[in-house]
Amino acid sequence: MVIKAADMLIARRADTRARADFATWRMLAKLNGASALPAEAQGFLVSYKQLLEKMTDADASEATIQLMYKSYYAEMGGAGTAPEIPARSADAPADTGNVTAFRRPPAKPKVAASGPQAKPRLPVALIFACLVVVYVGIRYYWR
Repeated sequence: MVIKAADMLIARRADTRARADFATWRMLAKLNGASALPAEAQGFLVSYKQLLEKMTDADASEATIQLMYKSYYAEMGGAGTAPEIPARSADAPADTGNVTAFRRPPAKPKVAASGPQAKPRLPVALIFACLVVVYVGIRYYWR
């Protein structure tokens, strides 16, 4: 079976959405907010709890995500059956594709104001006085 590029793009988006929604819904259920979720979400959480009785948490989560993925794939307009996307395991590093992890730039060292290479700072009053002298000089010159 040949999978079109557009269908694979839909599959990736559906898988990402399923994983994000499942994590969000599960957290809301832990915070006793499941009643505020849509009916579809509550249905998936009920199926997750049923699967949880039969298998481990990781397997039940992955099975529920796969159900959600197939539902989202059809909802997003994917043609035919949803292509298989490899299951992500908790101990394996996530495939990030071409995404670069955010890294905070290194902190710039703070230079002490009284150090040997510190720039001398002019007080604001001295700068103001110089501007007044220049202004008065220009006014005097034009008269």
